[in-house]
Amino acid sequence: MGIAEVALHSMPGAFAAHSPASNLPLAADAARGRRRRSANSLHSSRALQGPVRFPGLRAAVECQCQRIDDLARVTEGNGAWVKDAVDKASHALGDVRVPGQAVGGNGSVNGSAAKPPPQRRKASSVEDEAWELLRESVVYYCGSPVGTIAANDPNDANPMNYDQVFIRDFIPSGIAFLLKGEYEIVRNFILHTLQLQVFFFRHIIALSLEEVRTMSWEKTMDCHSPGQGLMPASFKVRTIPLDGDEDATEEVLDPDFGEAAIGRVAPVDSGLWWIILLRAYGKCSGDLTVQERIDVQTGIKMILKLCLADGFDMFPTLLVTDGSCMIDRRMGIHGHPLEIQALFYSALLCAREMLTPEDGSADLIRALNNRLIALSFHIREYYWVDMQKLNEIYRYKTEEYSYDAVNKFNIYPDQVSPWLVEWIPPKGGYFIGNLQPAHMDFRFFSLGNLWSIVSSLATTHQSHAILDLIESKWSDLVAEMPLKICYPALENQEWKIITGSDPKNTPWSYHNGGSWPTLLWQLTVASIKMNRPEIAAKAVEVAERRIAIDKWPEYYDTKRARFIGKQSRLYQTWSIAGYLVAKQLLDKPDAARILSNDEDAEILNALSTNRKRGKKVLKKTFIV
Repeated sequence: MGIAEVALHSMPGAFAAHSPASNLPLAADAARGRRRRSANSLHSSRALQGPVRFPGLRAAVECQCQRIDDLARVTEGNGAWVKDAVDKASHALGDVRVPGQAVGGNGSVNGSAAKPPPQRRKASSVEDEAWELLRESVVYYCGSPVGTIAANDPNDANPMNYDQVFIRDFIPSGIAFLLKGEYEIVRNFILHTLQLQVFFFRHIIALSLEEVRTMSWEKTMDCHSPGQGLMPASFKVRTIPLDGDEDATEEVLDPDFGEAAIGRVAPVDSGLWWIILLRAYGKCSGDLTVQERIDVQTGIKMILKLCLADGFDMFPTLLVTDGSCMIDRRMGIHGHPLEIQALFYSALLCAREMLTPEDGSADLIRALNNRLIALSFHIREYYWVDMQKLNEIYRYKTEEYSYDAVNKFNIYPDQVSPWLVEWIPPKGGYFIGNLQPAHMDFRFFSLGNLWSIVSSLATTHQSHAILDLIESKWSDLVAEMPLKICYPALENQEWKIITGSDPKNTPWSYHNGGSWPTLLWQLTVASIKMNRPEIAAKAVEVAERRIAIDKWPEYYDTKRARFIGKQSRLYQTWSIAGYLVAKQLLDKPDAARILSNDEDAEILNALSTNRKRGKKVLKKTFIV
């Protein structure tokens, strides 16, 4: 191992200064699993089956699990600063292994081979089958559960990256386990993904400027690295041979920050979901020590600083590229997609609730509060459409130059699509999918609207109106399998231009108007929050008619969701978990509070004041 590789594992003072009184390992903790090769050894998760490749970023992950005595040989001839860096890293690194146990391979203890997963049997109910399948999807790292793979179809010979643990995909799995009272897997997931964030965003404190300039980093795309604070899209547990030992292997975590993804897009939503899950873990388990840890607090701040960084944009919404969220392919959502804004708002509220008060946090919390107010006003005021608002847009004047312009974004009335004129019900409304200069994306996006309810980004009136629209347009949005990811689908020339003729996003398929069972749990949380659980119960009943018979597909095709998606993976984990979360929450509606945010009185007061002053022309400020 070279100097640069060792330095990657040195931590900033905030991480190394963890209180010794804490019995919890830091987020950089990980056990290094070793075992002897065996001809009949089997992994306990399909995530590790198949030929093992030697990952290019092995050094960065592998060494984080080594103790100081293992690394002592590296310090020879490299100077005192290397020893100092290793000392700091060793102090920061904990061990997730159970004391007194020698952890073997993935899921094995004391060096014995893990048992193969049991044969699937016919469950007594849809819910029982779902729990069996969810547990089969669990991935183990050095004997501890760390997540669930995206899909676990035993007949899929080419799983691609569906055998990895995706941050966004694990959220319903994590919520299902939390509601079941099984907290370990969620805690491990939170800390290990934080570990990946920390290690691959290089807090280098020991290198000279010249050494930093000449180093080659692992996580780059054409020599460019994303900003600090980015969470990976996914990670995989890999078993690789040990250097110099032909008979031993070890486990490493191999993350993907988007540099290997289709389209090479970094996930904006991963860090936002991570914060939301962290809060849910604390509220459900009662264990607040995780969110209070110095490394976790630092991880929250890194995500916030990345999201709150000043840029060229005039709007409080996050500016992102296409494919940066659940819709991870080109679908014309680049700019300020609603889904990201709703998750952003929710994550800001959750982070503010969890941040520990200290002198260094004052500026960050002030920026956070300012952003919450501006974002709330912007979305509620400019993204909302109902019959009344559409009538206003239809009569907009254009080319308005002034501080008190009504048509601030220069929207041309001809953008109001004919389908929308016929589709919008007299009662109900929703937030549009995107807003940019001279462009309003009037498509209905389910996740963004539902999470606007959950996070209180929508007002009480708007929240009920969204649910009214879903009920009114049940045959379009729910049909024979909940729930449409967006409506309507892009078709014909519009599909060719906007998606680039994407053969997977053909009309009424996949992200382009396909139906996704995993959205059932967000619908349930939103319905319970607004005291209308009967909406979710009806949707769950619809799903139960087919989803188990169809082998838990990833998505459904056609306008009424009558066919299993043409490229849909079967035994899709977040379809399974989404159903389980919906069932659990309908049984215990009060548990939905671990995910929802109440409307903030301070934000409400600020918005009320802003609207009262909205008719006045703002006093111009001149810079001299």
